[in-house]
This record gives sequence, structure tokens and C-alpha cells, in this order.
Amino acid sequence: MSRDLILVAVSMFTWGLGEGMFLYFQPLYLQQLGADPIRIGSILSAFGLAMTVSHVPAGYLADRLGRKPVLVAAWVLGLLATWIMALAGSMSTFVAGLMLYGTTMFVLSPLNSYVTAARGRLTVGRTITLISASFNLGAVLGPWLGGQVGDLLGLRQNYIFAGFIFIISTVVILFIRSQPVEPASPEEKVNGWLLSPRYLIYLGAISLAVFAMVLPQSLSPNFLTNERGLALSQVGLLYSIASIGVVVLNLSLGSLPARLGFILGQAAVGLFALSLWLGRGLSWYVLSFFLLGGFKTARSLGIAQVRALVPAAKMGLAFGVTETAGATAVILAPLLAGYLYTMDPVYMYMLAAGLIGVSLAVSARFSPNPEKVPQLIKSHSLSDPEIE
Repeated sequence: MSRDLILVAVSMFTWGLGEGMFLYFQPLYLQQLGADPIRIGSILSAFGLAMTVSHVPAGYLADRLGRKPVLVAAWVLGLLATWIMALAGSMSTFVAGLMLYGTTMFVLSPLNSYVTAARGRLTVGRTITLISASFNLGAVLGPWLGGQVGDLLGLRQNYIFAGFIFIISTVVILFIRSQPVEPASPEEKVNGWLLSPRYLIYLGAISLAVFAMVLPQSLSPNFLTNERGLALSQVGLLYSIASIGVVVLNLSLGSLPARLGFILGQAAVGLFALSLWLGRGLSWYVLSFFLLGGFKTARSLGIAQVRALVPAAKMGLAFGVTETAGATAVILAPLLAGYLYTMDPVYMYMLAAGLIGVSLAVSARFSPNPEKVPQLIKSHSLSDPEIE
């Protein structure tokens, strides 16, 4: 790995540690602040909306102005948002901080562009899954630590701990080197916002996959505490297990062709939904949450395949559009989950299992075929020796 990839990995590890302390407990903290399941679902959907609006502009700016400035801006805003949540004295102030934190998800498109350009001899799929694994290695400890702090000191303290950890992560990211802006061809300058029909079709497959995989996750902390009687520390342990699953599945599935890994990751989340629907007991839930790690692996490998469908000068834009499509699914899935939860909590798992089955068929049909990647590369005038 190059120096810059190592620095990104270290910064992502510390961010994963801090974010893991509070992210998975937010539905429970909102419940403590007085929100019912419908309102929690609505706030999480608004969080998804905040994630959605910034991806495309950030990707476009990363292509035009450079990737490092956009990355640094995301880290600084994320740090500010976390301290707003930590110091919030009311639900409205907390939600304002949460929405600001959601906008910082624009980091994903310039981050994927940055590590793709800095990958050296690694494939795109391997690079993105390795960086994701470094984040989730930190997130292994975060939920466990957050559960302990939440039980002993209250969930609000989780945000304060995370704020200090994020200071370290932000300092590290400042030391990565800038990358040159990719020159665009005259045709690309004229059609700067246009992307190929093949890519747009694949975008629909990713959107369906993300929606189906987010649906069973949205209110799982509430389900486990309210319906299954688990303590906060046990919920934190399960999300630490999920992060272990991300690391293991990233490293194993990331070595496969991205198309195959994308499909297998979705299948793992389908088994998670089935397990929470039908299973009972902490040992059963441990296995279920390990399989939940397939969500981030599938999403990373789904995004990795985008590189085969776009030219280098539009890489940031395409990653931004892809992240926007995924974030749109994050808006809609919690709303549906909240509605289903009020009817019967297990309905969200039943429906998710069926939707993932449909998504597997769609992904198998429309994901880029590895045998045709060289032709796609040639058609876009790409120079990468290997893309998966």
C-alpha cells in the first residue's frame, strides 16, 4: 500500500471507532429524547435526505478542483456536527447536528476517487474493500465501547467520546498528498454531466440492492431491545460483531470478482433478515449480525464496478451519482420500516428477505460482466491495467 493509502486507512480506522460509538444507538437515543417509531423513521429518512443532496456536487467538485480539499472539508464538517450532537440540549438541536452529519456523507465519492487513483497495482475492488475494512476494523470496537459507555454514563456521553476521537482522525487526513485533476477530453467538457446508458441501468440495480439491504437494519436496535429484551451493551456487542463481519467479508469477498462479491454480500444480508425474523437467543443474533457485514461489502463492490463504466475524468461524478442513488434508498427504507414496525415488527424482516431475493436476480442480470470489462475500458479510453 502507498503512503497515502496508509494514512487514509489510519484516519478511516479512527473515524470508524468514533462513529461506531454512536451511530447504531441513534434510534435508541431518539427514543430516549421522546420520539416514537414513526418519528424515528422520519428522522432517519431525513438523515438519508441530508446524505443524498451533497454526493453529486461533491463528486463533480472533486473532479474539477481536486479530491483532497473536498475530503478535508468533509472531515471538518463531520467533527463539527458530532460536537453539536454531543452538546445539544434539545431534540431539535440534536437533529440539526444529525442532519449536518448526514451531509458529510459526500465524502464517499471523493474518497473512492482518491483511493482508486492512489491504489497502485491493486484492483479497484480490492482497494475500496481494504479501505472499507480499515474503517470497520475501528467500528468493531466502537459499538462495544459505545454500549459500555451508554450503560454506565448514558448515551449522550458516546457523542462526546466520539468527538475527541474524530479530532485525531481529522489531523491524520490533513497529511495526505494532493492529486492532480484528471484532464477531460473536449467531448467530456461539452457533455460534462452526461453518463452512459449502461451505467444508468446498473445504477437502478444498485438502488434496489441498497434499499432491500437497509430495510431490515433501520429499527433493529429498537426491535432487539423492545421485542427481544436485549441490553444496550448486548446491542453494542452485536454491532461490533457486524463490523467484524464487514472486515472478514471485505477481505474474503474483496478478492473475488466484484460482480460475484456484490451478489454474495447481498445474500448474506438476506440471511440476516431471515435470522432476525425466525431466530431467538443471543448466540443466534451473533451469527445474524456477522452476516450483516455483507451490507457494506456488497455496497463497496457495487460501487467498485462503476469504474468499468465511466472515463477517468468523470469518476468523481459517477461515484457521486451512485452514492446519491444509495442514499435515496436510505431515505425511503426507514420510512417503510417505521410503518411496518407499528403493524408488526417482524414484517420488515419478511419483506426485506423477499426484496433481497429479487435484487439478487436483478444484480446477476445487470452487473458488468468481467469478461466484457476490457471492451468497456477500451470504449471509455481508460488506461487502468485491471478493473474489477
